[in-house]
Amino acid sequence: MKTYKYELYHQLNIIQIGNLLDDLHSVHVHLLLLQRRYYRIYGKYASFGRICAHITKLKRRTKPHWNQLPSQVIQQVAKRIHLGYEKFFDYLADKQKGLSPRKVGKPKIKPQHRYNSLTFTQAGYEIKENRIHIKCLKKSFTFWKHRPWTGRVKRVTIKRDNVGDYSLYLVCEDSDPIEKHPLTRNEAGADFGMKTFLTLSDGIKIESPQFFKHMLNQIRSANKALSRKQKGSNAWYRAKRHPARLYKKIAQRRRDWFFKLSLRLVRRYDKIAIETLNLEGMKRLWGRKVSDLAFGEFALILQWTCAKYGKTLLKAGRWTATTKLCSNCGYHNDTLTLNDREWTCPDCGSHHDRDVNAAINILRVGVPWT
Repeated sequence: MKTYKYELYHQLNIIQIGNLLDDLHSVHVHLLLLQRRYYRIYGKYASFGRICAHITKLKRRTKPHWNQLPSQVIQQVAKRIHLGYEKFFDYLADKQKGLSPRKVGKPKIKPQHRYNSLTFTQAGYEIKENRIHIKCLKKSFTFWKHRPWTGRVKRVTIKRDNVGDYSLYLVCEDSDPIEKHPLTRNEAGADFGMKTFLTLSDGIKIESPQFFKHMLNQIRSANKALSRKQKGSNAWYRAKRHPARLYKKIAQRRRDWFFKLSLRLVRRYDKIAIETLNLEGMKRLWGRKVSDLAFGEFALILQWTCAKYGKTLLKAGRWTATTKLCSNCGYHNDTLTLNDREWTCPDCGSHHDRDVNAAINILRVGVPWT
Protein backbone atom coordinates (compact mmCIF):
# COMPACT_ATOMS: atom_id res chain seq x y z
CA MET A 1 0.00 0.00 0.00
CA LYS A 2 1.25 3.47 -0.89
CA THR A 3 -0.30 6.90 -0.35
CA TYR A 4 -0.03 9.79 -2.82
CA LYS A 5 -0.90 13.36 -1.85
CA TYR A 6 -2.12 16.00 -4.31
CA GLU A 7 -3.17 19.59 -3.66
CA LEU A 8 -6.58 20.71 -4.91
CA TYR A 9 -6.69 23.99 -6.81
CA HIS A 10 -8.56 27.00 -5.40
CA GLN A 11 -11.82 26.70 -7.33
CA LEU A 12 -15.18 28.45 -7.18
CA ASN A 13 -16.99 25.20 -6.33
CA ILE A 14 -14.52 24.07 -3.65
CA ILE A 15 -16.89 25.40 -0.98
CA GLN A 16 -19.25 22.52 -1.76
CA ILE A 17 -16.70 20.10 -0.27
CA GLY A 18 -16.78 22.21 2.89
CA ASN A 19 -20.58 21.98 2.94
CA LEU A 20 -20.32 18.21 2.56
CA LEU A 21 -17.93 18.09 5.54
CA ASP A 22 -20.46 20.07 7.59
CA ASP A 23 -23.19 17.55 6.73
CA LEU A 24 -20.91 14.67 7.73
CA HIS A 25 -20.16 16.45 11.00
CA SER A 26 -23.87 16.28 11.86
CA VAL A 27 -23.72 12.51 11.19
CA HIS A 28 -20.66 12.29 13.45
CA VAL A 29 -22.48 14.09 16.29
CA HIS A 30 -25.63 11.97 15.92
CA LEU A 31 -23.75 8.64 15.98
CA LEU A 32 -21.66 9.57 19.02
CA LEU A 33 -24.76 10.69 20.94
CA LEU A 34 -26.41 7.43 19.87
CA GLN A 35 -23.50 5.41 21.29
CA ARG A 36 -23.73 7.26 24.60
CA ARG A 37 -27.49 6.71 24.82
CA TYR A 38 -27.05 3.02 23.92
CA TYR A 39 -24.51 2.64 26.72
CA ARG A 40 -26.82 4.28 29.27
CA ILE A 41 -29.64 1.86 28.37
CA TYR A 42 -27.78 -1.43 27.80
CA GLY A 43 -24.45 -0.91 29.59
CA LYS A 44 -22.39 -1.58 26.46
CA TYR A 45 -21.55 0.04 23.13
CA ALA A 46 -23.20 -0.86 19.84
CA SER A 47 -21.13 -2.78 17.32
CA PHE A 48 -20.18 -1.40 13.91
CA GLY A 49 -22.65 -3.74 12.16
CA ARG A 50 -25.52 -2.68 14.43
CA ILE A 51 -24.75 1.01 13.83
CA CYS A 52 -24.71 0.49 10.04
CA ALA A 53 -28.08 -1.28 10.22
CA HIS A 54 -29.44 1.58 12.33
CA ILE A 55 -28.19 4.13 9.76
CA THR A 56 -30.24 2.34 7.09
CA LYS A 57 -33.37 2.69 9.27
CA LEU A 58 -32.64 6.36 9.93
CA LYS A 59 -32.47 7.05 6.19
CA ARG A 60 -36.00 5.63 5.77
CA ARG A 61 -37.52 7.31 8.83
CA THR A 62 -36.12 10.45 10.49
CA LYS A 63 -33.06 11.25 8.35
CA PRO A 64 -34.17 11.01 4.70
CA HIS A 65 -31.72 13.79 3.74
CA TRP A 66 -28.85 11.40 4.54
CA ASN A 67 -29.73 9.59 1.30
CA GLN A 68 -28.13 12.49 -0.56
CA LEU A 69 -24.78 11.73 1.12
CA PRO A 70 -22.50 8.90 -0.11
CA SER A 71 -23.38 5.75 1.82
CA GLN A 72 -19.79 4.53 2.08
CA VAL A 73 -18.64 7.91 3.42
CA ILE A 74 -21.29 7.69 6.17
CA GLN A 75 -20.07 4.17 6.97
CA GLN A 76 -16.54 5.53 7.29
CA VAL A 77 -17.81 8.06 9.86
CA ALA A 78 -19.26 5.17 11.87
CA LYS A 79 -16.08 3.14 11.41
CA ARG A 80 -13.91 5.95 12.81
CA ILE A 81 -16.04 6.00 15.97
CA HIS A 82 -15.90 2.19 16.18
CA LEU A 83 -12.09 2.15 15.86
CA GLY A 84 -11.86 4.90 18.49
CA TYR A 85 -13.77 2.77 21.00
CA GLU A 86 -11.67 -0.29 20.12
CA LYS A 87 -8.45 1.61 20.85
CA PHE A 88 -9.93 2.87 24.12
CA PHE A 89 -10.85 -0.64 25.25
CA ASP A 90 -7.43 -1.99 24.21
CA TYR A 91 -5.82 0.74 26.33
CA LEU A 92 -7.92 -0.27 29.36
CA ALA A 93 -6.96 -3.93 28.88
CA ASP A 94 -3.26 -3.07 28.63
CA LYS A 95 -3.52 -0.86 31.70
CA GLN A 96 -4.94 -3.73 33.75
CA LYS A 97 -2.09 -5.99 32.61
CA GLY A 98 0.51 -3.45 33.70
CA LEU A 99 1.34 -2.30 30.18
CA SER A 100 1.07 1.46 29.87
CA PRO A 101 1.23 2.74 26.30
CA ARG A 102 0.21 6.26 25.43
CA LYS A 103 -3.10 7.13 27.06
CA VAL A 104 -6.17 6.80 24.82
CA GLY A 105 -9.49 8.39 25.79
CA LYS A 106 -13.03 7.72 24.64
CA PRO A 107 -14.09 9.24 21.31
CA LYS A 108 -15.38 12.78 21.82
CA ILE A 109 -17.60 14.98 19.70
CA LYS A 110 -15.41 17.12 17.47
CA PRO A 111 -16.33 20.76 16.98
CA GLN A 112 -17.46 21.58 13.48
CA HIS A 113 -14.29 23.46 12.52
CA ARG A 114 -12.15 20.43 13.46
CA TYR A 115 -14.04 17.88 11.38
CA ASN A 116 -11.88 18.13 8.28
CA SER A 117 -11.82 14.91 6.25
CA LEU A 118 -14.00 12.44 4.37
CA THR A 119 -13.12 9.06 2.85
CA PHE A 120 -14.40 7.16 -0.19
CA THR A 121 -13.61 3.44 -0.38
CA GLN A 122 -15.04 1.84 -3.52
CA ALA A 123 -17.66 4.12 -5.04
CA GLY A 124 -18.94 7.66 -5.03
CA TYR A 125 -16.11 9.18 -7.06
CA GLU A 126 -14.39 8.98 -10.44
CA ILE A 127 -10.85 10.08 -11.29
CA LYS A 128 -9.79 11.05 -14.81
CA GLU A 129 -6.36 12.57 -15.42
CA ASN A 130 -6.10 15.45 -12.94
CA ARG A 131 -9.81 15.76 -12.07
CA ILE A 132 -11.93 13.97 -9.48
CA HIS A 133 -15.69 13.80 -9.92
CA ILE A 134 -17.74 13.47 -6.70
CA LYS A 135 -21.05 11.94 -7.67
CA CYS A 136 -23.16 13.16 -4.75
CA LEU A 137 -22.16 16.76 -5.52
CA LYS A 138 -22.33 16.25 -9.29
CA LYS A 139 -19.19 18.36 -9.51
CA SER A 140 -15.60 17.83 -10.64
CA PHE A 141 -12.54 19.28 -8.95
CA THR A 142 -9.06 19.79 -10.37
CA PHE A 143 -5.95 18.78 -8.45
CA TRP A 144 -2.24 19.38 -9.07
CA LYS A 145 -0.96 16.07 -10.49
CA HIS A 146 2.75 16.64 -9.91
CA ARG A 147 3.53 12.93 -10.32
CA PRO A 148 1.59 9.88 -11.53
CA TRP A 149 0.39 7.21 -9.12
CA THR A 150 0.90 3.51 -9.70
CA GLY A 151 -1.29 0.57 -8.78
CA ARG A 152 -5.01 0.33 -8.12
CA VAL A 153 -6.69 3.09 -6.08
CA LYS A 154 -8.29 1.51 -3.00
CA ARG A 155 -9.24 4.54 -0.94
CA VAL A 156 -9.65 8.26 -1.54
CA THR A 157 -9.53 10.85 1.25
CA ILE A 158 -10.08 14.59 1.00
CA LYS A 159 -8.69 16.68 3.87
CA ARG A 160 -8.99 20.35 4.77
CA ASP A 161 -6.23 22.01 6.78
CA ASN A 162 -6.43 24.97 9.16
CA VAL A 163 -5.65 27.39 6.36
CA GLY A 164 -8.67 26.20 4.36
CA ASP A 165 -6.70 24.41 1.64
CA TYR A 166 -7.87 20.98 0.46
CA SER A 167 -5.68 17.97 -0.31
CA LEU A 168 -6.43 14.70 -2.07
CA TYR A 169 -4.93 11.43 -0.75
CA LEU A 170 -4.93 8.32 -2.93
CA VAL A 171 -4.16 5.00 -1.23
CA CYS A 172 -2.98 2.51 -3.88
CA GLU A 173 -2.10 -1.16 -3.72
CA ASP A 174 0.19 -3.17 -5.99
CA SER A 175 2.31 -0.08 -6.57
CA ASP A 176 5.83 -0.12 -7.98
CA PRO A 177 8.37 -2.30 -6.13
CA ILE A 178 11.04 -0.76 -3.95
CA GLU A 179 13.89 1.02 -5.69
CA LYS A 180 17.01 -0.55 -4.23
CA HIS A 181 20.04 1.71 -4.00
CA PRO A 182 23.51 0.22 -4.53
CA LEU A 183 25.13 -1.06 -1.34
CA THR A 184 27.96 0.97 0.15
CA ARG A 185 28.91 -1.36 3.04
CA ASN A 186 28.77 1.58 5.44
CA GLU A 187 26.99 1.55 8.78
CA ALA A 188 26.18 4.39 11.17
CA GLY A 189 24.56 4.99 14.52
CA ALA A 190 22.77 8.31 15.06
CA ASP A 191 22.51 10.03 18.43
CA PHE A 192 19.81 12.68 18.80
CA GLY A 193 20.72 15.73 20.85
CA MET A 194 19.40 19.12 21.86
CA LYS A 195 22.56 20.98 20.80
CA THR A 196 23.32 18.89 17.70
CA PHE A 197 20.35 17.35 15.92
CA LEU A 198 22.20 14.18 14.85
CA THR A 199 25.69 12.94 15.66
CA LEU A 200 26.78 9.94 13.60
CA SER A 201 29.14 7.23 14.78
CA ASP A 202 31.74 8.24 12.17
CA GLY A 203 31.97 11.74 13.66
CA ILE A 204 29.66 13.63 11.28
CA LYS A 205 27.44 16.17 13.06
CA ILE A 206 24.22 17.55 11.58
CA GLU A 207 22.68 20.76 12.89
CA SER A 208 18.96 21.44 12.78
CA PRO A 209 17.73 24.61 11.02
CA GLN A 210 15.14 25.09 13.84
CA PHE A 211 12.48 26.48 11.52
CA PHE A 212 10.07 27.44 14.30
CA LYS A 213 12.70 29.45 16.17
CA HIS A 214 13.60 31.46 13.08
CA MET A 215 9.95 32.38 12.40
CA LEU A 216 9.03 33.03 16.03
CA ASN A 217 8.90 36.82 15.62
CA GLN A 218 6.49 36.53 12.70
CA ILE A 219 4.25 34.17 14.70
CA ARG A 220 4.22 36.56 17.64
CA SER A 221 3.32 39.46 15.38
CA ALA A 222 0.48 37.46 13.77
CA ASN A 223 -0.93 36.42 17.15
CA LYS A 224 -0.80 40.01 18.42
CA ALA A 225 -2.71 41.17 15.34
CA LEU A 226 -5.29 38.43 15.96
CA SER A 227 -5.73 39.43 19.61
CA ARG A 228 -6.62 42.99 18.57
CA LYS A 229 -9.59 41.82 16.50
CA GLN A 230 -13.09 41.32 17.88
CA LYS A 231 -13.69 37.59 18.14
CA GLY A 232 -16.21 36.34 15.59
CA SER A 233 -15.88 39.32 13.25
CA ASN A 234 -14.85 39.06 9.59
CA ALA A 235 -11.50 40.68 10.38
CA TRP A 236 -10.95 38.12 13.15
CA TYR A 237 -11.52 35.21 10.75
CA ARG A 238 -9.13 36.75 8.21
CA ALA A 239 -6.47 37.36 10.88
CA LYS A 240 -6.90 33.82 12.18
CA ARG A 241 -5.68 32.41 8.88
CA HIS A 242 -2.35 34.26 9.04
CA PRO A 243 -0.75 32.32 11.96
CA ALA A 244 -2.18 29.11 10.46
CA ARG A 245 -0.33 29.85 7.20
CA LEU A 246 2.90 30.44 9.13
CA TYR A 247 2.58 27.14 11.00
CA LYS A 248 1.87 25.34 7.74
CA LYS A 249 4.93 26.92 6.13
CA ILE A 250 7.11 25.81 9.07
CA ALA A 251 5.78 22.24 8.89
CA GLN A 252 6.35 22.05 5.12
CA ARG A 253 9.93 23.35 5.39
CA ARG A 254 10.75 20.96 8.21
CA ARG A 255 9.24 17.99 6.39
CA ASP A 256 11.13 18.86 3.19
CA TRP A 257 14.41 19.04 5.14
CA PHE A 258 13.68 15.68 6.80
CA PHE A 259 13.08 13.95 3.47
CA LYS A 260 16.28 15.36 1.96
CA LEU A 261 18.32 14.45 5.05
CA SER A 262 16.96 10.90 5.21
CA LEU A 263 17.71 10.41 1.50
CA ARG A 264 21.32 11.55 2.02
CA LEU A 265 21.72 9.10 4.90
CA VAL A 266 20.19 6.22 2.93
CA ARG A 267 22.49 6.86 -0.03
CA ARG A 268 25.54 6.90 2.24
CA TYR A 269 24.80 4.01 4.65
CA ASP A 270 23.36 0.51 4.32
CA LYS A 271 22.44 0.27 8.02
CA ILE A 272 21.32 3.17 10.20
CA ALA A 273 20.65 2.83 13.92
CA ILE A 274 18.63 5.35 15.95
CA GLU A 275 17.51 5.42 19.57
CA THR A 276 14.03 5.14 21.07
CA LEU A 277 13.29 8.24 23.14
CA ASN A 278 10.59 9.36 25.55
CA LEU A 279 9.77 12.53 23.61
CA GLU A 280 6.77 13.43 25.81
CA GLY A 281 9.03 13.45 28.86
CA MET A 282 11.64 15.49 27.02
CA LYS A 283 8.99 18.08 26.12
CA ARG A 284 8.18 18.54 29.80
CA LEU A 285 11.87 19.23 30.47
CA TRP A 286 12.92 21.29 27.45
CA GLY A 287 9.58 22.36 26.02
CA ARG A 288 9.33 24.07 22.65
CA LYS A 289 12.73 23.10 21.31
CA VAL A 290 11.92 19.37 21.37
CA SER A 291 8.81 20.04 19.27
CA ASP A 292 10.84 22.24 16.90
CA LEU A 293 13.44 19.50 16.35
CA ALA A 294 10.62 16.94 15.79
CA PHE A 295 12.78 13.82 16.08
CA GLY A 296 9.69 11.57 16.12
CA GLU A 297 8.59 12.79 12.69
CA PHE A 298 12.13 12.38 11.33
CA ALA A 299 12.27 8.78 12.61
CA LEU A 300 9.06 7.91 10.72
CA ILE A 301 10.34 9.54 7.51
CA LEU A 302 13.69 7.74 7.84
CA GLN A 303 11.86 4.43 8.36
CA TRP A 304 9.80 5.00 5.20
CA THR A 305 12.89 6.02 3.17
CA CYS A 306 14.83 2.93 4.27
CA ALA A 307 11.91 0.68 3.32
CA LYS A 308 11.58 2.38 -0.07
CA TYR A 309 15.23 2.01 -1.07
CA GLY A 310 15.93 -1.38 0.51
CA LYS A 311 18.16 -0.25 3.40
CA THR A 312 18.05 -1.42 7.04
CA LEU A 313 16.91 0.71 9.97
CA LEU A 314 17.90 -0.38 13.48
CA LYS A 315 16.68 0.94 16.81
CA ALA A 316 18.11 0.84 20.32
CA GLY A 317 15.79 0.24 23.27
CA ARG A 318 14.68 3.14 25.45
CA TRP A 319 16.30 1.69 28.58
CA THR A 320 19.51 0.51 26.89
CA ALA A 321 22.60 2.29 28.24
CA THR A 322 24.34 4.14 25.40
CA THR A 323 25.57 7.50 26.74
CA LYS A 324 27.49 6.53 29.87
CA LEU A 325 28.92 3.31 28.43
CA CYS A 326 32.47 3.32 27.08
CA SER A 327 32.36 2.10 23.48
CA ASN A 328 35.90 0.71 23.79
CA CYS A 329 35.87 -1.39 26.98
CA GLY A 330 32.26 -1.24 28.23
CA TYR A 331 33.00 0.72 31.43
CA HIS A 332 29.89 2.45 32.85
CA ASN A 333 30.62 6.05 33.84
CA ASP A 334 28.03 6.92 36.51
CA THR A 335 29.53 10.37 37.15
CA LEU A 336 28.81 11.67 33.63
CA THR A 337 26.51 14.73 33.58
CA LEU A 338 24.77 16.68 30.83
CA ASN A 339 27.46 19.38 30.96
CA ASP A 340 30.23 16.86 30.17
CA ARG A 341 30.56 16.93 26.37
CA GLU A 342 33.86 14.98 26.41
CA TRP A 343 35.22 12.46 28.89
CA THR A 344 38.05 10.00 29.36
CA CYS A 345 37.40 6.42 30.39
CA PRO A 346 39.15 5.74 33.74
CA ASP A 347 39.42 2.04 32.89
CA CYS A 348 41.00 1.97 29.41
CA GLY A 349 42.00 5.63 29.04
CA SER A 350 40.02 6.20 25.81
CA HIS A 351 38.98 9.79 25.18
CA HIS A 352 35.39 10.12 23.97
CA ASP A 353 33.18 12.75 22.46
CA ARG A 354 29.95 12.24 24.37
CA ASP A 355 27.64 12.11 21.33
CA VAL A 356 29.95 10.10 19.07
CA ASN A 357 30.44 7.52 21.82
CA ALA A 358 26.66 7.24 22.25
CA ALA A 359 26.18 6.84 18.47
CA ILE A 360 28.70 3.96 18.40
CA ASN A 361 26.85 2.23 21.23
CA ILE A 362 23.49 2.77 19.50
CA LEU A 363 24.83 1.07 16.35
CA ARG A 364 26.19 -1.79 18.45
CA VAL A 365 22.96 -2.56 20.33
CA GLY A 366 20.52 -1.75 17.53
CA VAL A 367 17.93 -4.32 16.50
CA PRO A 368 15.82 -4.31 13.30
CA TRP A 369 12.90 -1.87 13.33
CA THR A 370 9.54 -3.59 13.52
